[in-house]
Amino acid sequence: MSSDRPNVLVVMTDQQRFDTIGALGNSQIHTPNLDRIADSGVSFTNAYTPAPICVPARHSIRTGCEPIRTGYLGNDKRDGAHLEDRCGPFLARAMGNRGYRTFGVGKFHTTPYDLELGYDVHLRREVYEEDTGNELSTALGRKDAVHLLPQTNQLPADETFASWVADRTVEQLREDDDRPFFGMASFMWPHLPFAPPEPYDRMYNPDLLANPVREDRDLDHMDEMIPKNNRSFWNEREDAISDPTARTIRAHYYGMITHVDRQIGRILDALEAADELENTVLCFVSDHGELLGDHHGWQKTAAFEASVRVPFLLSWPGRLPAGETNDELVSLLDLFGVATTAAGDPDYRDGIDLVGMVAGDAEPRQRLFAYHEQPSMPPNFTMMVREGDWKYVYMANGGREQLFDVATDPDETTQLREDRPEVAARLRNAAVEHLQEREFREALGNDSLAASPFRRLDGVRGGDYPDHPGDLLPESSDEE
Repeated sequence: MSSDRPNVLVVMTDQQRFDTIGALGNSQIHTPNLDRIADSGVSFTNAYTPAPICVPARHSIRTGCEPIRTGYLGNDKRDGAHLEDRCGPFLARAMGNRGYRTFGVGKFHTTPYDLELGYDVHLRREVYEEDTGNELSTALGRKDAVHLLPQTNQLPADETFASWVADRTVEQLREDDDRPFFGMASFMWPHLPFAPPEPYDRMYNPDLLANPVREDRDLDHMDEMIPKNNRSFWNEREDAISDPTARTIRAHYYGMITHVDRQIGRILDALEAADELENTVLCFVSDHGELLGDHHGWQKTAAFEASVRVPFLLSWPGRLPAGETNDELVSLLDLFGVATTAAGDPDYRDGIDLVGMVAGDAEPRQRLFAYHEQPSMPPNFTMMVREGDWKYVYMANGGREQLFDVATDPDETTQLREDRPEVAARLRNAAVEHLQEREFREALGNDSLAASPFRRLDGVRGGDYPDHPGDLLPESSDEE
């Protein structure tokens, strides 16, 4: 596989928080292989997803375009085939056009399921699809309230989805081909259900882990999507998960990450055995984070750091420094430019020249934007602006605003909107200008950000409860 141009391998997880890598300061988690990547390259400590939910984040990675350009801001089940007309070739096709052998393995979360993304070899496995090995239904049972509780996966560790992704990726790395490769290894974990296999389910002592960051509920729940997500699992019981249970969930969440880390180690070992590790641009990211009980909330969609900030490690032996951290503003949008730069024909689209920025040859990003949900589905649209140490969040539902200094207040517990109105105004205007430049008028009204009267959003549980328990039973006692 030797070539003048390096291989490119993107390793991706689903719903992994930024603060879950041992080498980057989490002394409680065991991630020796993510540490290997961090030690061999650059760790971006202010990396963000352009949308803190699966589908739009993944569309942005494969197109290099912002959600307001792709048109996907939520988990819309719409055919994505038109995206190449709007944005240009998908990343895998762009790399194939540049002479790369391409393969994709794992979760891609597309509609339709078999959407053609440009890979020469595309091995999909989505755990929520009944016909593709549904771990959830075969090993864990229901996906409503039980979905959120800590469990043990009944599959052996070497038969999980994560192991399957590593198995198939290693097979692709062993293919005999003179072309350099571009590969995507996409793991589903640590996305819930929080169910690692043995022994990862008992690797971390919950009593030694921290409780969630929970202070001002009114501040935490200004974004109505957080209590809505809670109600989706727990009806009205927004605080139904106690601190001891939350710590146990965190222990299982960490166990899932360590299990994935071990599979990543198998991939790194295969690259090393093929003498290709030093000739491979290796990038590790996640599509978004997980609140994990912080801010009285669970899951993603929110603009709090635990949800919108992601791990982003980049190793390019001989080109980038090893063992460095970089605190400039970075987005998953920048992956497209990294890969095409390695191919010798850079295309940055809505991202920046990340490799050039590290080298000091390109300007860093001054502002970074993220979004959730369509303005056409009021009142859910949310927009985040990061500039320096400031974070501004706008919620169309009620026209609510938040302002945080994430340097002095990393847990985002102190609302500064009233104390620093000039900063909020500057970042609000920056959001308006950005939407105007991108001609995303749906989120604008009267030359400002559109707002609607506040409305409580209903949660959607795994099934509505009957008026009487017996209503769910058949009339006959013979249920066969």
